[in-house]
Amino acid sequence: MTTTMKRLARKLDNYIPNSDNDDNLLSTIDDSRPIDTQEQEELVRSLEKIHSQQSRLWRRFHAYFMEDIDSWLIILSDWLAIIACLTAILGLMKSSEHHRQWIWYAFFGGIILAVFWLYYMLRLPRFRWDVVWLPFGPLSATGVCLYVDHLLRESSEEVRKLRSYMHISMSFH
Repeated sequence: MTTTMKRLARKLDNYIPNSDNDDNLLSTIDDSRPIDTQEQEELVRSLEKIHSQQSRLWRRFHAYFMEDIDSWLIILSDWLAIIACLTAILGLMKSSEHHRQWIWYAFFGGIILAVFWLYYMLRLPRFRWDVVWLPFGPLSATGVCLYVDHLLRESSEEVRKLRSYMHISMSFH
């Protein structure tokens, strides 16, 4: 970090905002000596680099598709993924006979999302492994929910069998 950046960082660290004096930062900066053109350029380049890194981080997973897909379609698919995961969880939490249907609805929604994302992923110049969770995230989440539901059903049946064996053995005594 250059001396200019250190100096600005020190001044910003010393600034503690409070509701009594909102222009504390302005008065601190106004009292400092003006920075020269080279220091200004360096500061702007540093801020541009930080902005670029943050932009890449936050847009990374959908940026591959920005030229091929309208943004509203990406947002819709993300909402559908959220709804599919919530529906699968709802299916696990419901205690009715038809609770499993909610998980299957989520599973089929996950299949649709997987086809959607795989179609666009395969159109990319090269396959991107860092976004493979887009097509398979909701699908695997609902698959896990189906598996957990299966395990819960099996264990419930085993407990019922054990209870019936317990009643049978008690009747012999």
